[in-house]
Amino acid sequence: MATLKAVRGTRDLLPPETELWNRVEATARAVFARYAFGEIRTPIFEDTQLFARGVGEETDIVSKEMYTWEDRARAASEKAQSLTLRPENTAGVVRAYIEHKLDESGMLQKLFYIGPQFRRERPQRGRYRQFWQIGAEVIGPAWSGSERAIRDAEVLEMLATFLNEVGVKGWRLALNSVGSATDRPRYVAALREALAPVKATMCENCQRRAETNPLRVLDCKEPGDQATIEALPKIADFLDAESRDHFEQVKAALDTCGVPYVIDPRLVRGLDYYTRTTFEFTVPDGSGLGTQNALLGGGRYDGLSEMLGGPKAPGIGFAIGEDRLILTLQAQAAEATPKKLDAFVAPIGAAQNPAALQIAKELRAAGLTIEVGDGDFRLRKSFEAADKLAHRMVMVGEDEVASGILTVKYFEAGEQTKVPRSELAEALRTVPAK
Repeated sequence: MATLKAVRGTRDLLPPETELWNRVEATARAVFARYAFGEIRTPIFEDTQLFARGVGEETDIVSKEMYTWEDRARAASEKAQSLTLRPENTAGVVRAYIEHKLDESGMLQKLFYIGPQFRRERPQRGRYRQFWQIGAEVIGPAWSGSERAIRDAEVLEMLATFLNEVGVKGWRLALNSVGSATDRPRYVAALREALAPVKATMCENCQRRAETNPLRVLDCKEPGDQATIEALPKIADFLDAESRDHFEQVKAALDTCGVPYVIDPRLVRGLDYYTRTTFEFTVPDGSGLGTQNALLGGGRYDGLSEMLGGPKAPGIGFAIGEDRLILTLQAQAAEATPKKLDAFVAPIGAAQNPAALQIAKELRAAGLTIEVGDGDFRLRKSFEAADKLAHRMVMVGEDEVASGILTVKYFEAGEQTKVPRSELAEALRTVPAK
């Protein structure tokens, strides 16, 4: 019988790696809470039309990468429905905003999410078919201030704070503006016109995108196409006065807050719903992501709610590739040693197992991280396990149980001492592992 394995493009997350995942997510929750964001949890599958209308039918995501199936009717009176595993979460959050009439509060909605997304793309380092994202959206009626430049700058400043607090080194913020709903079509038309005489000389993907989604041509990484792409029109030349003023306000706020950035005129992002501010955070070469070093991206989507049949609700959001963030942290902290437990409680003899378990319970209740051994094991085996897992070892023998005085060994210091059971938790907490 063949051995069953995880499906291609997916994988299991195991300890101790999951400890890093938990730390990243805890940091995200803590930072986002300081900026008054609340958590939203949407279904992992939605009506296929949500993504066709919101993300865009001509995007690679919708046309080639979605996991879609027909949910068969269970009764004659029901209709079959096309469902899709979510390839991104912004459309789902906006759908929830519309469905639950969050606009009626008149307040700005600041929402974040952490969860899996699904795309059927070629698996490679840091890119999986089931991948995790940490994201956030700021959305609301125009009178709530949702379309103001300060909201863009606040989101970017929050991201800079998060990356610093989680420990990412050398990040780089690239900024651009793709203009308003009227600027963008004029730019796309100019791109199509400029691409028409040269697209035949470009790679196969660019030839297809020149027809279906010209903005994606600017994402091309093929060396032979770069000179052609550099000669294409720039979006900055097609912005109206209002869009230019909005972008200047975003940059001024970032300058005041001390958030560094660079302007990248090729940063347009291919999803149909983006307007005005777009951005991307990257990390230096050697950060574990190979040649594609983008860590997160996002932008403004002032017309998405209306595209989905909802009220006018300008918004801005982002998504962090959590898998890629983890790889970056691992690569940038390659010298870090695994975190050890506070203590290993080792019963000496099987008869002491119950007492050892009770002592472990008391120490855990005091907030310490504890592993408990098995008295059936030889003491040498317990020593080896304790040295590998913990800073200290608490030996629980017959004499220790009778006297209430425990023997504690400090591995790093090479010392051993006696501690009253009533003082054990405090001793393990305050005596440093040298």
